[in-house]
Amino acid sequence: MGSLKKFIPCIFLKNGNAVKAFKDDALVSADPEKLAVKYAENGADEIIVYDLSTDDASHDAALAIIKEICLRSVVPIIGAGNVRRMEDVKKLLYAGCKRVALNYSKQNNVEITKEVSLKFGRDKILACIRDASEIKENEAHLTEYVSEIILINEHTIKEAVRVSKLPVVVTLPDVSLDKIMEMLKTPVISGLTGKAIIENIKELSDIKALCAQNGIEVKTFEPLVKWEELKKNSDGMVPVIVQDYKSGEVLMQAYMNEEAYYATLKTGRMTYFSRSRKELWIKGETSGHYQYVKELYADCDLDTILAKVHQVGCACHTGAYSCFFNEIMKKEESGYKNPLEVFNDVMEVIKDRQVNPKEGSYTNYLFDKGIDKILKKVGEEATEIVIAAKNPNADEIKYEISDFLYHMMVLMAYKGVSWEDITEELSRR
Repeated sequence: MGSLKKFIPCIFLKNGNAVKAFKDDALVSADPEKLAVKYAENGADEIIVYDLSTDDASHDAALAIIKEICLRSVVPIIGAGNVRRMEDVKKLLYAGCKRVALNYSKQNNVEITKEVSLKFGRDKILACIRDASEIKENEAHLTEYVSEIILINEHTIKEAVRVSKLPVVVTLPDVSLDKIMEMLKTPVISGLTGKAIIENIKELSDIKALCAQNGIEVKTFEPLVKWEELKKNSDGMVPVIVQDYKSGEVLMQAYMNEEAYYATLKTGRMTYFSRSRKELWIKGETSGHYQYVKELYADCDLDTILAKVHQVGCACHTGAYSCFFNEIMKKEESGYKNPLEVFNDVMEVIKDRQVNPKEGSYTNYLFDKGIDKILKKVGEEATEIVIAAKNPNADEIKYEISDFLYHMMVLMAYKGVSWEDITEELSRR
């Protein structure tokens, strides 16, 4: 069993809204994406999104919302509900869900478990169990093809915990802190979801701190370097360099005092001390452009912090993504370019041709001819790679792959797919 216990709020998605429960349509939020962000900001470890749609049209609409939730959330999303076949699992994973839960009250979900587990990996598949008897009935199947169980019936917890050989996420009603502690001390219970988590979401950081005090291992940002070990400047602060954790781009520089340092660690959001206003400030509190902590490092002298963050929106108050845009000097002789920047630069030229056609442009010729011509060229260039790979000259395959990538990028632009979409999908795998 995993040692870290998880707190997993859930969103019940129906007709574009977040409602209260499976059989309670009371409105919780008309903006499920914003609700997911709120849960993540308050320390949720994962979020379960239940799609309660009943027809194909509303299911497709729900998938679009789930995709937006996945894009905006900085914690993993578990997709659940309205899964009938492998295609539904694939759609949820492609929408950005880290894992998918199969409803074991439906026999067809039991039947597709092996297929989807072998296709996407056991670690991507969970089982929603309503009754402990379902665990016993499907024990061999679950053990081989499922990574975790979500127990959605609070009245069968004791028996489910007794018989399960897999980690169990337990759905709890609104209960006392003592009950939460008791549950989490049970080895087979890997996490909690349900009303108990949703109703206490704003206190989740404090609940996690209490768990840690009681010897329950939970995900917290405990520093390996204490504040007193850092070397402060003359104002008693430490400068912080902030970097985009994906691209490596340097975004901004600010300062922390002790309170800002520990607030950042507790909340997971970058918090600084304003030297001019003499007060703490959370990056994004007014603009919505929060910075979520991914990694923190101290330099060799312990007098500067490097923060790698997930940046929402722009880091600079001017509207620029990075504060560092005033060029002072630049040497050109090295000729080096970040490989991903090359892909992005070529893609930008292709997209510009799409919007601003240029006479005689081969790219515009492909766009004018349409999807069939683009696909034909992609297929031809893929074949050229195969032929080149059989020849001893490595340069030949280099040229053919370059031709293929260009035509693939034309296809990507035509279909509205970016390199960020591709890299995010690869990182999920």
